[in-house]
Amino acid sequence: MSTASSLSRVQRVRHEIKRRELQVRRVEALSPHVRSITFAGEALADFVSASFDDHIKLFLDALDAAEPVRRDYTPRRYDAAAGELTLEFALHGEGPAASWAAQAEPGQRATIAGPRGSFIIPMDYDWHLLIGDETALPAVARRLEELPADAHALVLLQVPDPADRRALPSAASVSLQWLANEAELLAAVRALALPVGEGYAWCAGEAGAMAALRKILVDEKGHSRHAIRAAAYWKRGASAHHENLEDPA
Repeated sequence: MSTASSLSRVQRVRHEIKRRELQVRRVEALSPHVRSITFAGEALADFVSASFDDHIKLFLDALDAAEPVRRDYTPRRYDAAAGELTLEFALHGEGPAASWAAQAEPGQRATIAGPRGSFIIPMDYDWHLLIGDETALPAVARRLEELPADAHALVLLQVPDPADRRALPSAASVSLQWLANEAELLAAVRALALPVGEGYAWCAGEAGAMAALRKILVDEKGHSRHAIRAAAYWKRGASAHHENLEDPA
């Protein structure tokens, strides 16, 4: 597969960035440590989320901060007809976002902005490799829902608590592995035999782990560096970290 053809398979689309004042419409517990919160409001009328790994900014007021706290979230589902946007929140830790989500109730207000752009990965690859930790679960779940019946997906997810390992519906053929920690995830990727044909690898999670996964797939397994997207959704010791890990070459 040539570099030119690989690069032309994906599209980068920019969107107008708007701040939107919304209201919580529904709250649902998906598992012991994950809450689904659905927002609504007239400001969603022209909202666009063209890719499963888009991210929006959620602005939260914090008692010990002069400015609103900003956190990145994947638009888990957008229903234009109903005028609803759903996000999923991990309740681990005591950060402002987890604390807010734990007490969120219908009627509460919230502000979002974005997404500023979309990285659109075609669905007609011979296979799709999806790898991540708990923070990647909303994007992976959305991608699996969107893949067609003739698609083939290999999924490796690092979710320590078995109670948080929920069903991920898809019309596609899906091979799913649940892993308990980062070491297991890296070992599983090293042991993975990549299918034949043209495939695309998508990875998201902790910065160091995602850099290691990219190196395994590209340097050790020979996967094309033009057919992989690795994103750092968080970084140990840092707050509000989000970074796309580009190939240094």
